[in-house]
Amino acid sequence: MNNETEIYFRHLNEMFRTEGWQIFLDDIKQGVDVVNSVELTKDEQDLYFRKGQLAVMANILNIEAQVAAAQAEAEADDAEAV
Repeated sequence: MNNETEIYFRHLNEMFRTEGWQIFLDDIKQGVDVVNSVELTKDEQDLYFRKGQLAVMANILNIEAQVAAAQAEAEADDAEAV
């Protein structure tokens, strides 16, 4: 893994450990319940808008796992290269 990639992963992992990140995730989790309500959906357009919102929220909630997987893959690639 090159130095730039290591720094990238280090900065993300530092962010994930902050209290602010945890507060942000809690806010997103609470928002999912509101957005995921079919009874509040006005029409088809609103349904698709909510679907998009949920997709973005899911990406945010899963980013730690995605970064961990990418980091593990990069480290495995480095180990194979040696």
